[in-house]
Amino acid sequence: MKTSLKRKAPATRALTTLVAAAFLLPVGAYAQSMSPMRGKVTSFTDMFAVKVFPANPYNHRIKVEVKVYDADFRPVPAVISPSVLLLAGNSSRQVTVMVPFGPDRQKRVRICTESTPWAQFGQNNIKAQICGKFIAQRR
Repeated sequence: MKTSLKRKAPATRALTTLVAAAFLLPVGAYAQSMSPMRGKVTSFTDMFAVKVFPANPYNHRIKVEVKVYDADFRPVPAVISPSVLLLAGNSSRQVTVMVPFGPDRQKRVRICTESTPWAQFGQNNIKAQICGKFIAQRR
């Protein structure tokens, strides 16, 4: 009888390990994204342009807003086209961001995609934000 228990023990251990691993795996863990997340830009004018692509990994539409901040997350005046958009499920869209240099020859900015709560999904009280870092130089 002791031999039969020893034979079952490795199988029982393997089954327990598989069940435990199944609970530890992330299921349905999707995250809003944006690409590119980093970039270096060279410009010969008083402004520089960056094209970013916010993406929606969910099956439903989400409302996103694109904003520009400096390195310390203070708002930066910029021309963003479009600045607010509805993204269809499992899609992305191009957004053009134009930032003035001001008196500086080099500018560091964070371009952020923020999902905003939308009336259709009343439970959505979380405002997700994902930011990319960009460095621009004026020549």
